[in-house]
Amino acid sequence: MALWLLKSCILLLVLAGSGLQARLIPPLSLDSAQLEGKGSYSISTRVDDNSEGNYRLPNNTAPEEYRVELWTNVHNGTREFNGYVEIDIQVLELTTEIKLNYRQTEAFNASIISRSEANASEVLLNVAIDSQREFLTFTPTDSGVSFAADTIWTLRVAYTGILRSDMGGFHRTSYTDDEGTEHFVAATQFESTNARHAFPSYDEPARRANFTITIHHDPSFTALSNMPVNESVSSPGITVFQTTPKMSTYLVAFVVSDFNSTTGELNGLRQRVLSQQGKQDQQEWALLSGLVVESSLAGYFGVPFALPKLDQVGVPGKGGAMENWGLATYGEQYMWWTKENSTIELKTSIANIIGHEYAHMWFGDLVSIQWWTYLWLKEGFATIFSYESNDIAFPEWNTYQIYHVQDYNSALINDALVSAVPMTHYVQTPAEISSRYNTFSYAKPSAVLYMFKNAWTDRVFRQGLNKYLTKNQYNSCDEWDLFASFQESADELGHTLPTSVNNIFSSWSQQAGYPLLTVTRNYQTGAVTITQKRYVEDKDDANQKTWYVPVNFATASNPDYRDTRASHYLMNVTETVITDVASTSDDWLLVNKQNTFYYRTLYDLQNYQLLADTLNNQIQLIHPRNRAQLLYDTYFFVNTNRLDHSVLFQLLTYLEKEDQYAPWSNANSILTVYQRYFRAEEYNTFESFVSQLTNPILLKIGVNEIPGEHYLTNYLRNVIVSLACQVGNDECHLQSEKKLSEFLFNGTAIEPSLRTQAYCAGLRNPSQLVYNRVVDNLLQSTNPTDRSLFISSLGCPTSGTQLASFLRLSLDSTNGLSYAERTSLLNSAYTKSNYGVKASLEFLESNWEAYGNLSDTEKPLDSDLRGIASYVVGDAEKTRLNTLVEEIKSKGAKYIEDDLSATIETRIQANFEWLNENREPVINWLSEYLKSDDNSSPIFTSSLTTIFVSTMALFLLRLI
Repeated sequence: MALWLLKSCILLLVLAGSGLQARLIPPLSLDSAQLEGKGSYSISTRVDDNSEGNYRLPNNTAPEEYRVELWTNVHNGTREFNGYVEIDIQVLELTTEIKLNYRQTEAFNASIISRSEANASEVLLNVAIDSQREFLTFTPTDSGVSFAADTIWTLRVAYTGILRSDMGGFHRTSYTDDEGTEHFVAATQFESTNARHAFPSYDEPARRANFTITIHHDPSFTALSNMPVNESVSSPGITVFQTTPKMSTYLVAFVVSDFNSTTGELNGLRQRVLSQQGKQDQQEWALLSGLVVESSLAGYFGVPFALPKLDQVGVPGKGGAMENWGLATYGEQYMWWTKENSTIELKTSIANIIGHEYAHMWFGDLVSIQWWTYLWLKEGFATIFSYESNDIAFPEWNTYQIYHVQDYNSALINDALVSAVPMTHYVQTPAEISSRYNTFSYAKPSAVLYMFKNAWTDRVFRQGLNKYLTKNQYNSCDEWDLFASFQESADELGHTLPTSVNNIFSSWSQQAGYPLLTVTRNYQTGAVTITQKRYVEDKDDANQKTWYVPVNFATASNPDYRDTRASHYLMNVTETVITDVASTSDDWLLVNKQNTFYYRTLYDLQNYQLLADTLNNQIQLIHPRNRAQLLYDTYFFVNTNRLDHSVLFQLLTYLEKEDQYAPWSNANSILTVYQRYFRAEEYNTFESFVSQLTNPILLKIGVNEIPGEHYLTNYLRNVIVSLACQVGNDECHLQSEKKLSEFLFNGTAIEPSLRTQAYCAGLRNPSQLVYNRVVDNLLQSTNPTDRSLFISSLGCPTSGTQLASFLRLSLDSTNGLSYAERTSLLNSAYTKSNYGVKASLEFLESNWEAYGNLSDTEKPLDSDLRGIASYVVGDAEKTRLNTLVEEIKSKGAKYIEDDLSATIETRIQANFEWLNENREPVINWLSEYLKSDDNSSPIFTSSLTTIFVSTMALFLLRLI
């Protein structure tokens, strides 16, 4: 009977909450591309072998030292280069051939000479080319010659090559100075398999060797490499560098240019920043960041930087950055910053990117990886220490809030996909290797490492890293070497773990995904039941994956977040009952203090209610990063039908009291999704709700930067101004238009970090005078960045007249807009608001043929019609778009593709299905909330009944 009653109560509980069930909310879009990303492919696991027929080099020989000599005339733009390499080789097994990697080089002339025999004669070699696997096979022309085990030889190869134009390998790029003169540059990008383009080599990360580089170049240019110049043997036009320690081929680098430098020194280490001429005044921040970040990392690891100098070079046309040992290269935009013209976000990004590349000087450079299977072993460390180094160097930044909303959230989103792969994942071909530069090598391992940094204490983690780096310097490792160092550290420091580090860490590195912890409290006994399974979108998925999961708790009785050690573990089992958490039935409970561990947490409804009450009444009792993740997790649980809209919106009501960046950033991502669907409402209850949430913080921080304010307030202001003005907040419109007007007419400068928000927000509801001035600025400007800002902002107005005037610019062939600019105006309008959708449809109804004729080779009309469809959420706009498409199909089919109608129908249908499922329950909840006198919410659906039924169910459970 008790079991029947329990099932009946649970059924009532489910029915009570079903009214606001969410479906079809699209996942939030996060850019997970990494700075060092080199491609994305769908791949499956390969067997890790070294058999004949694969892409791995055989293990019968090993390099000891390279002497690389290159000749280039890049100063005049010449792309051809000549090369010569000598490689000292040790033979490990008897063989008749030697295999190296090559790429896009030719005219090989090779010989070899023994170093094991006195007076040995040079042996000429035949060269066989395998272009598919990029092998050069060297065999003696004398078939009687072989290479015996335990002998040493010097291989000599002359060759020619072409400086590439795709920024890979040994490549040519250029910049144009203020006088219009083009300056050429030769630079390298060898990771992951491009060192073989500059010189034949054992181009695998574990084949470490010493390198001596010599570059012949025009005397007016300067050559740089990993090591300082060997002045005793160099001369004008011939630069010889000191010999490196043993290192991987992909970390070798050289740059030949006419760059100028900025130099500094800290703790005896000279550092320089180099980039194109005339930019030295913009390099100071990169230099300062490099100095303090290197010092922070060396201090944390307890291991000094291993080389005698460290250069940073801004390479024109480069995307991202590269951790060449002693010679880090970056896209030049990451080397330039000025207080007067650059944003606070760029300032942070520069320090963060430098932190990433400098962390590699230890993880990847000093200690390399055995194979690309373990790419995370360097990229995960570089990612988390890009934040940790900044936190040490600039503690006032509170940089882990930025980490939380960027890499941490990216990891959770991407690792929930069915296509996710483990951190440790075998690959072999160059294309497969390139595919590893993704979330599962960067963001996810950074989150896992950060989890154990906290769960095991920073002291254990830090000492473990010191052991790993010290024991394995100048060598290559796999994950088990790291685990052994952590285990030794934990044992020495007396930190007891429930099982071995091997067991704990490998449960995270060797399987895809992460756990969903479902926390159910017994409010009478205080017991907490935690279950785990892999988090995926399908809540009914039957997967039984488990991990060794660290947990800890904050409660109303003990809201102390300072100690982030794991107090308990889920021991690789699906369910654990914890009975020693100090909490009463009225206490709220949070798992995962400061949100330092890597999983999502789902609570019972009564606990959500307690948390919501606390957020609204004593916000300071919940840590800012826990507040941020509580919102984000709840959104995804609504998205996957695990929770109702009401739970999420009740939590969101506390935002009127929020003044921290991370919670507002996550809230902004969530609210922007909803706003896109509700933008066509005649009386927009949702926008009124969001406006009410944003008003207190907007009034507190305003639209202008305040000297001495907290660093992250600059980030917060951008979020608030953008969101508040987007939903029609009157105060936001008023302040923003005033700010923009004062700049346009009085010359009062707009802070660089606020330009984008100031222009769009100031143009939401502008006077005609302000609108006309920005249009004039667009048509008169010659600065591409400014023109892009003006075009984007001129799509923000809510005035149909102003939007129509803006869109007509696309058809005026005399106004100086480029084709790309003309065809971006519609997108600027319809992506901003429903006013923009209406204006775009009205414009095309009268001008579709002229718009289609903007190009003879492309179909801009087709492109924009598809784009508009994604933003159609109202019946009137749906009818107008379909009518317009039918007219174009009958009168101007040449302007569109055959599948246009089907694509538009699919996109509109998806929007309307979401609205049909979700609009009524959400709007009803919001209406009830807004009309209540004290804004006390409708709580969760039938909340009192829900809590009663939940309590009754738990009571009956004890009777079974």
